[in-house]
Amino acid sequence: MDMTRKLTAAAERLFDRHGYMATGIDRLTEAAGMSSRTLYKHAGSKAALMARVLTERERRFMARIDVRTIDALFAALEDWVRVEGCRGCLFLRSRAETGGDTPEIAEAVALHKDAFHERVGEVVAMDLGREDPALAEQVLVLFEGATHAAVYRGADAVSAARAAAAVLLERARA
Repeated sequence: MDMTRKLTAAAERLFDRHGYMATGIDRLTEAAGMSSRTLYKHAGSKAALMARVLTERERRFMARIDVRTIDALFAALEDWVRVEGCRGCLFLRSRAETGGDTPEIAEAVALHKDAFHERVGEVVAMDLGREDPALAEQVLVLFEGATHAAVYRGADAVSAARAAAAVLLERARA
């Protein structure tokens, strides 16, 4: 594993577990097994490193939700929660921590959320057989809400959102 990937993987674990603000350079260098000089050489800055972490996480997440039905979308979230854990959305947490004032992070979050919104709309259209922006918005809100409710309710929150999405889909088909 090259140094940049090693650093990105270590940083993701720390940022996801402890948050962006609480993860200092000393903790990052220790986890990655490198000096601060090497860290800055490969990352540029802590904010740039967080943006890289978010970009890598988006790649994995979007691959996971490459599905054709709303039910499969929520099944993918159930799987994500099982594998990645129930700590809420790293994108929204990092934006909240920085108040949207760190350009690299704000941009990575905005790009991801735009792509996610578009993907949900595509899944809804495939499943329903037509576009339905209102249903897509409802599914997106259920998905995002389940992601955060899983922090304190566990995977049952995702199952509840999955059931609610099925009801919404049936109503849209009627």
